[in-house]
Amino acid sequence: MAATATSDLLARARTGDKRSIARLLSVVENDEPGAAEAMRELYPKTGNAQTIGITGPPGGGKSTLVNRLAGIYRERAARVAIVAVDPSSPFSGGAILGDRVRMQRHALDRGVYIRSMAARGHLGGLASAAREAIRLIDASGRHHCLLETVGVGQSELEVMLTADTVVVVTTPAAGDGVQLIKAGIMEIADIFVVNKADLPGADRVVRELRRLVHESNRRSDWEAPVLTTIASSGEGVVELVGAIDRHLAWAEKDGELQRRRSRRLVAEVESIVAERAVDRARDALRECIDTEDLGDLARVDPYALADRILNGRGAG
Repeated sequence: MAATATSDLLARARTGDKRSIARLLSVVENDEPGAAEAMRELYPKTGNAQTIGITGPPGGGKSTLVNRLAGIYRERAARVAIVAVDPSSPFSGGAILGDRVRMQRHALDRGVYIRSMAARGHLGGLASAAREAIRLIDASGRHHCLLETVGVGQSELEVMLTADTVVVVTTPAAGDGVQLIKAGIMEIADIFVVNKADLPGADRVVRELRRLVHESNRRSDWEAPVLTTIASSGEGVVELVGAIDRHLAWAEKDGELQRRRSRRLVAEVESIVAERAVDRARDALRECIDTEDLGDLARVDPYALADRILNGRGAG
């Protein structure tokens, strides 16, 4: 993409234009020419939006809950973005887009931007370009970015490095709350939500979660509240928004928000360095294989070859 075209897109995206945001997100997600330059230009204009991660096991009603949260924020006249990280299509590698289908009530609202991104097998449950997407959405003037992630258990820890507030959604069907600890969920939650609270067993799950939260709270003076919702009817969602507001206020006062954003920057830099290093190593490996007679490849010492590439000797 030409520099002028990218600059025009950036200017329109910063006014909140949905089509420009969508095109720029595609540029970033597909790592098209101009993507890195566009993000560099956006960096100084970010840091204003609150990113709220909605995560938890599949089937918990996360999409419905996100839909309700967006509605409440719109009632406050806030501009909202929803980034739904979908499982990848096994055929195209693209997002299945189920979340966008379920959120059609907001499709014509200019104050809500909805984007599905493919996880593409990324174990953290986040698309590789999700952080860049959130930054672009932030720079476009949105007040809240609702990040819904694929529920894949322990690897959901990555959402803690991406969101300012993490909401973990479970249901009475989740059974023994101890399973949440085994999945690594207790450590990432700022707020717990027991959704579908009209189902049998909800009270027991709430009691168990509150006990576990109290026993495991060693991080700070913020003890994750355990709330109940029925997202299908909207019950309890206003209370959830209140808890999210309280967490943000506490995080700002305590310094946790700044610490979390610092950890996010470190994780981003590490990810960029690792990705670029892998690309360079892959190119060097191809050069070795293409330009040298390595003999029987089954007998090649991969560790020795890796050392050569890491030491910068390549095919030489």
